[in-house]
Order: sequence, then C-alpha cells, then structure tokens
Amino acid sequence: MDLHLHSHAPEAASAKGTLYLQFRLGGQRFALDVHEVIEVLPRRPLKPIAQAPAWVAGILAHRGALVPVVDLCALSFAQPAAERTSTRLVLVRYCQQQVLGLILEQATDTLRCAPEEFQPYGLDNGQAPYLGPVRQDAQGLLQRIEVNDLLPEAVRELLFPAEPGQVTA
Repeated sequence: MDLHLHSHAPEAASAKGTLYLQFRLGGQRFALDVHEVIEVLPRRPLKPIAQAPAWVAGILAHRGALVPVVDLCALSFAQPAAERTSTRLVLVRYCQQQVLGLILEQATDTLRCAPEEFQPYGLDNGQAPYLGPVRQDAQGLLQRIEVNDLLPEAVRELLFPAEPGQVTA
C-alpha cells in the first residue's frame, strides 16, 4: 500500500524548492528530503535482530528483499515510536545503494522549501551526526535528518555486512 502525501500549504505544489517529508519524534518536528524516500508504508510486523541495539527495530521482508528497520524515536530519545495510525515505516536510500527502513511518527505531511532555509544551529552533536540543520516557521523549529549519517559504523556493519570477497572502505 503506497501512501499519498499531502501538504498543508496549497501553494506548495507550484512553489520552487525541495520537498520534505515531515514527521515527529517525541513531540519534536523533523524532516527528510523526499529524494531519499523510496516508499512510505503503514507500520508492519518485523523480525527482531538478536544482539542489535534496542533502536534497531528488526528486519522487514519487502518485495523479495530483507530491509533492516530503525526506530528513529528510540535512536534519538531512547523511547520507542508511539503506536499511532499515523506512525509509518518509511523506506529510504541509505548510502545510495542500500535500503533502510525508518519508523517515524506522524509521517503524513510534506513541506516544500529552499534547502538553505535550514540553518546550522551551532551545537556539536557528535553523538547524533544525523541531526542536521534547523528551520524556523510558524509551528516552531523543524530539524532535517541526514539519512547517510544515521548509523554508527558498528551498526552499519551489522545491518549491511560486506559480501564475501567485497572490499570495504
């Protein structure tokens, strides 16, 4: 089942800029560039991965492929995503060749704006390099998520092991 996203701003369809999927984590607003989004699905049952961090929600079998899934709320705030009808499983491109699933709360709206509207917020967030720049609007602050910076190296190797004979950088 594909979900058709809609924007609250009627002029968004004709405005120039980048389209972002908006969602919430622990009550805070975040955004993903839709160019990184492959598909938005309803939440689905997952197979847990033994010995993975608690924020790795499990594995999804989707269209003949196994997709690792991360609960972004658990990663960011150590609380699992709320079980809501608006909680989605969003498949994204990770490091251009992998597919990664993200559990996101209230992932039902989009926003179109210029990427430069997101500004650095001046904090060194070395423990969470995926937290990108922020944008202020009438609803408050909106923070961009940098998909390629989501996984620490050890977790990336667990979820996307190198094929035998493959050289890793």
